[in-house]
Amino acid sequence: MKKLYVVDHFVPFPSSEYGGMWNVIAENDDECFDLISKSDDGWNEPHYTKLRENINKSQVFLLGEDVESHVVEAFLT
Repeated sequence: MKKLYVVDHFVPFPSSEYGGMWNVIAENDDECFDLISKSDDGWNEPHYTKLRENINKSQVFLLGEDVESHVVEAFLT
């Protein structure tokens, strides 16, 4: 069953000022990570460890229907 992940991914200054909120439909944490990292084209690769932590801490909601996995929306700075 697919899930909606609401991932708050912000890496604070001075490490980075990159961050934002990702809404992702995925089957599991690994697929969520793969979709986000693919969407950012590796730009934030040095902070992927933090991204995995943030996915583990994210709000996750079970979906009532099976839809294609994808990044629904992203607000990034």
